[in-house]
Amino acid sequence: MDFRHLQHGRRHAFFVERDGKRVAEQTLSADADGKVVIIDHTEVDDSLRGQGIARLLTLNTVEWARASGVKLVPVCPFAKAVFDRDPSLRDVLA
Repeated sequence: MDFRHLQHGRRHAFFVERDGKRVAEQTLSADADGKVVIIDHTEVDDSLRGQGIARLLTLNTVEWARASGVKLVPVCPFAKAVFDRDPSLRDVLA
């Protein structure tokens, strides 16, 4: 599965596209200095449900945060649940 990252100003998205359509996406919003990033929303098309795609989106976000030196705030209930279940990811929490 090809996960992509797109940034437009303070908005970010990690996503999967099929046939030019986003079928899975996690959106993020950075604060003014870009050091703290909120995970706003995670959505996966019904055709991909049950395959762990939403968790993989969150793991991609975590990898990006580690590489970028930013801290994350999971407001999205799904992303928050991923952090709650996996203590090894919490080093990137604000």
